Amino acid sequence: MRKLIPFSLAAVLLLFWNIGPAAAKPSKCEECHIKISPLQVQDFKRGKMAETLDCTSCHGSAHQSEQDVDKVQLPTIATCQACHEEQAEQYLSGKHALGLIALEAMPYTHMQPAAFVEGRKGCGGCHTLGLKDQSVRESDKRKYYPYGMDCQNCHTRHAFSKREAAEPEACKTCHMGFDHAQWEMYSGAKHGVTYLVNRVVDPVNKDRAPRCQTCHMPDGDHRVFSAWGFLAVRLPEEDAEWMGYRATILKGLGVLDPEGNPTARLEVVKAGKVARLSKEEFEAERQRYIKVCNQCHTPAFVSHNMKNADQMVKEADKLFAEAIEIVAGLYKDGVIPRKEGAPAYPDLLTFYDVNTKVEQLLYEMFMDHRMKTFQGAFHLNYDYSTWYGYAKMKKDLVEIREAAATMRSHKEKQP
Repeated sequence: MRKLIPFSLAAVLLLFWNIGPAAAKPSKCEECHIKISPLQVQDFKRGKMAETLDCTSCHGSAHQSEQDVDKVQLPTIATCQACHEEQAEQYLSGKHALGLIALEAMPYTHMQPAAFVEGRKGCGGCHTLGLKDQSVRESDKRKYYPYGMDCQNCHTRHAFSKREAAEPEACKTCHMGFDHAQWEMYSGAKHGVTYLVNRVVDPVNKDRAPRCQTCHMPDGDHRVFSAWGFLAVRLPEEDAEWMGYRATILKGLGVLDPEGNPTARLEVVKAGKVARLSKEEFEAERQRYIKVCNQCHTPAFVSHNMKNADQMVKEADKLFAEAIEIVAGLYKDGVIPRKEGAPAYPDLLTFYDVNTKVEQLLYEMFMDHRMKTFQGAFHLNYDYSTWYGYAKMKKDLVEIREAAATMRSHKEKQP
């Protein structure tokens, strides 16, 4: 009987995975990594960049063996910028690049376990805590790279596929769940359903309905901004009634003091661009979206829907402002004890780090139900805007009123 020649799995993998791009450049790195991280090799070789680049293009050539792993360079946005200058500049001028600023601005961040924040098992999983420079290692995690998300969050390593990043699911990892359920809203609304169904039944014409990128990244623009921003706050506000609600919300966000004067946190809001602070800025962002909407819909239809969605923000703010004032009243009257020097208004950006049930209700009203009310309106998902949003806000307000009354009654009975 003929003796079989041993053939290692690594050799088989190398044989097949070299069948990638016809002009894939060979790399000495593959000799080791085909054994220790074979799927990384597969991913890179199936990507277009393998035609002209090799591992050293992004990781440098200082790392040559398992003895000098600490010398490997970890790519940053600057690495991608060397070849993709236009896209990098768009990204660096946009929202995603500011993700780390938003995370660091939150007072609660600094009180969380290291595993949650530095280990990227919480908010840091999306607000990526990158390295500030190549010399910073795990021993100094607090020296973050100055930008938040980078290219590999959407163009996943090591294939860095443009086609993959262009599908709506590429946004799902971050834009889903409790406080930003955009995936659920989009995929369950007419736009998302039409696109996702046609991607299966009529792939040639799938773009008869928009993807996330169609509206948020028109013509491939990596800037990714929206008119209202994450907090749905804009200044100035011409509607005096609405401005009254907004002033209360800004006090809750710590941007205004109880007398209505700007605080130091306003500078953080400016730096993170989580609010629109001039009429011109808001209108510029709004017009970008209107231009996209007008490609499929009549101007009158677009204008009417934008106006109604804006008014949903106002209706949400009306309920939310009352709830904030109720809790602020509990602080003022000593029903909820406050530490010396603590804000006179509930600090909404501490999120769930609160001490009473009524404050917990206010947090959920802010981060869950108000978000879904206005985000659902703009994503044309009326179930989210109504039952997961506005109706929940109404419930929250009833419970906050009742909780406040009960707490005051208990306070009055105390000796």
